[in-house]
Amino acid sequence: MASQMTILSRARKTLLKTLNHHNNPLKASISTSTILRQEPELAEPALPQSSPSPLPPNPASGSPLYNTNWRNPIPQGQVQSSIIPQGYLHQPSVSRLQAFARTLDGSSLMNVFADFMTSQRWEEMVQLFECWIRLLDRNGKPNKPDVNLYNHYLRAKLMMSSSAGELLDLVAQMEDYAIIPNTASFNLVLKAMYQAREAEAAEKLVQRMLQTGKESMPDDESYDLVIGMLFLTAQIDAALRYVDLTLRSGYTLSMKVFADCVRICVNKGRLDALVSIIERCKSMDHNKALSPSWNMCIFIAEVAIREDNSKLAFYALEFMAKWIGRGDNARPPVLLSVDEGLLLSAIGTAGRTYSSTLLDLSWTILRRSLRLKRAPQPESYLAKVNALAELGNLQTAYSTLREFEIAYRNSPEAVEEDIFSPFTSLHPLVLASSKNGFETLDTVYFQLENLSRADPPYKSVAALNCVILGCANIWDLDRAYQTFEAIGSSFGLTPDIHSYNALMHAFGKLKKRGVKRFFGELSLEQVLSGYLRSRQQPSTFMNTRVEASRVFDHLTGLGVKPNAMSYSLLVDAHLINRDQKAALSVIEDMINAGFVPTKQLLKKVRRRCIREMDYESDERVESMARKFNIRMGAENRIYMLFNLEYAMAEYA
Repeated sequence: MASQMTILSRARKTLLKTLNHHNNPLKASISTSTILRQEPELAEPALPQSSPSPLPPNPASGSPLYNTNWRNPIPQGQVQSSIIPQGYLHQPSVSRLQAFARTLDGSSLMNVFADFMTSQRWEEMVQLFECWIRLLDRNGKPNKPDVNLYNHYLRAKLMMSSSAGELLDLVAQMEDYAIIPNTASFNLVLKAMYQAREAEAAEKLVQRMLQTGKESMPDDESYDLVIGMLFLTAQIDAALRYVDLTLRSGYTLSMKVFADCVRICVNKGRLDALVSIIERCKSMDHNKALSPSWNMCIFIAEVAIREDNSKLAFYALEFMAKWIGRGDNARPPVLLSVDEGLLLSAIGTAGRTYSSTLLDLSWTILRRSLRLKRAPQPESYLAKVNALAELGNLQTAYSTLREFEIAYRNSPEAVEEDIFSPFTSLHPLVLASSKNGFETLDTVYFQLENLSRADPPYKSVAALNCVILGCANIWDLDRAYQTFEAIGSSFGLTPDIHSYNALMHAFGKLKKRGVKRFFGELSLEQVLSGYLRSRQQPSTFMNTRVEASRVFDHLTGLGVKPNAMSYSLLVDAHLINRDQKAALSVIEDMINAGFVPTKQLLKKVRRRCIREMDYESDERVESMARKFNIRMGAENRIYMLFNLEYAMAEYA
């Protein structure tokens, strides 16, 4: 009973105090604030003390973080030489990573690294690995990474812009964990060297990889990195050695390295080296599929054509032919075509370098690019004819001329541009036909005779004109006359203006000129027969004066309109015979016919006037030049050579 009273008295006193407090708020109290809700918080985990581990690690585990005597941990001075930078463990983030790393083993850490690599969290990868490698596993042994896990660590360090020297130090530390570096480990170091352009160090590292064994033998990536560095530093010969080593090792040359090779070889003018690389790639079965991009093929072809490198141009066009074939076989088909101007230049290169393979491939790609929708341009036909003439393949050259005539026989371009003229467009064919004298000319003529009797027959005035002009080039007037006569008698064709021009050229070279009245009385057939009869009586022929000026009069009498070449040849015939006045008369007729004399023609006439001391004719030439705004210029050096007096008696 007494105890109950005591409790009640205490409760009463408490209630009175509470009431007094509400009545007098100025009276001090123990707490004037509301009660705060408090929740327990986890304290930061304390750093591990340098006390002996309760479970001693195995000294044979190979971890460099523990000494052989487990009771004596690593001294404080050795922590600085570890892979963990000093101060990392004093950061709160490192402590959280350390707590996370305690829950990971090797396989789970690989999965975490895969997630970090996807999001490119390289710094966290490095910190997590460095925390994980200092911890113990479930068995109380230090965590031991394998080579793949360590390579992820190296990749993260590489992505954090670590130098090649730092990565080499980390690779050297792999031996402390009983890990043998593999090819991927050294490739990461090579990538760092590639970024720093350390080509010499990269070569030494590759040589070390070749000597270490199978686990670290260089692969295609290793060779690509070294070759790329050598090309970037313009060490082309050294790069070629490693290209050869790559191909002999059975690896494929990557397109990136090939693009670097093309760029460096073109910039340094080493197209021979580029050709050598392509040939080595084509000689290997696993590199035959090398195919540069379409734009790169065009670039290589343009460079090769500019430098007249037929082999490189052939390889470039060969790559383009493969692209065209793949496009045609695709579904839906992709129709690729090569610019005709590029192929025209390639045909010209083939003629200058005597490359029949380049010529055949260029013409095949041209035909395939046009897809039989139209014929090639006249310039393409002429380029092929001239290239075949340079190669000495006259039979194919005249066959191409036949195709050319069939395609453009009735074209207005044939008349306006004289695309069948033996003096201009077909002149290389003329030179090739007369290269070996009458032997080659007779072979060509008999070939044309056989084609005229074939089925279907081929009869060409342009081809016969080339033979006539070829005869004139070898000073064989007899064969020139016979060929001219055969145009009508044997082939049943009509001579054109180029036929008469070629005949006038033959007369002019033999200094045959004369009056302008003979062809008005005799037909050309009678003149030819008279000339052939006079071959046994030269004096009779000289009296008849069948000469260049008469041929000119005859063609005008037949209604054939002479061209500028006709007047130029007649002027040359007069100048050869030192008749500058007659030459000036022909030039005046040329001007009246609507043609403009060339600067070269006027200079030839002026030179003859000065040598003949005909100053009146010289003034006429100067007035013509002023009329057509032609600057004649001086010929002092030519006059000095002309006025030299050679005193041969003094040296006798």
